[in-house]
Amino acid sequence: MTSGLLAIALQSMGINARSWQGWQIPIRTDNAHGAARILDIEGADIIRRMGEGQVAVVAGFQGLGPDNRMATLGRGGSDTSAVAIAAAVKADRCDIYTDVDGVYTTDPRIEPKARRLKKIAFEEMLEMASLGAKVLQVRSVELAMVHKVRTFVRSSFEDPDAPGMGDLLNPPGTLICDEDEIVEQEVVTGIAYAKDEAQISLRRLADRPGVSAAIFGPLAEAHINVDMIVQNISEDGSKTDMTFTVPSGDVDKALKVLGDNKEKIGYDVDPDRKLAWSRSRSSASACAATPALPPSAFRALADKGINIKAITTSEIKISILIDGPYAELAVRTLHSAYGLDKS
Repeated sequence: MTSGLLAIALQSMGINARSWQGWQIPIRTDNAHGAARILDIEGADIIRRMGEGQVAVVAGFQGLGPDNRMATLGRGGSDTSAVAIAAAVKADRCDIYTDVDGVYTTDPRIEPKARRLKKIAFEEMLEMASLGAKVLQVRSVELAMVHKVRTFVRSSFEDPDAPGMGDLLNPPGTLICDEDEIVEQEVVTGIAYAKDEAQISLRRLADRPGVSAAIFGPLAEAHINVDMIVQNISEDGSKTDMTFTVPSGDVDKALKVLGDNKEKIGYDVDPDRKLAWSRSRSSASACAATPALPPSAFRALADKGINIKAITTSEIKISILIDGPYAELAVRTLHSAYGLDKS
């Protein structure tokens, strides 16, 4: 309805416009209704009409499933639709207008000194989105990265006549692009966090092949997203402890799945729902090239009396699990420790 009304409004202004439903383009999806994934976009007709000067007003969040029934894309589906259509028509850039004016080094509501990033690489934005940054939905960033769609995040609420807004090539906001476009790489790009994570620890597991599959296979089948995984082996090598995190809303569901498979797994369970992520996000080679990064984070948190429950690192990120009440303090501490509050 909205896309139709907008097309009518544009026509009343003398602009040649047409509204499109997802099935009219069509945007082809799989059959996972409510969380469908885009498989293909047949963009020939929309490209032809745009070539004739017609403005396309496309309803996002929807597509056409293999059964020729309407399928919806789930949370963030409009962002995903926009990036997919931009890829299909081979657009130079996809602009996402949202309720923030770009991507920041961390959440400005927690750290007022957070800075807006002028550019950020696809890989970095994908990590920040998956680690709790809510500017863009993860699937839209994945699609942009795969198809190399330069994506620009800008505000819906900025006055169109404000300084710089008329600059179509370099307006205020954040450009998500390939690393090659970013001349000066920062050692640490930003801090993302999530407060809805819960830790589950399985104690005294038998240390034998197949235990991990027996745990995480059924959880995956139940569509429970497991994030951080840490395993400790006992001194004699006969037993192991497995600690992992799941969304706090899935704890009961996860415990039921584990309970149904307890005889096959063999464990004692220790759930803790009061934990939160506070993670530092570094550029692609920061942790490998700068070994001082993790210790500096640990020292900064220790100075604030924040106890670390678990740690994982890779070449592109450091993930730290802490008690939930300390999440915002940890964000501010790491933001300052990495110098992200300095212009």
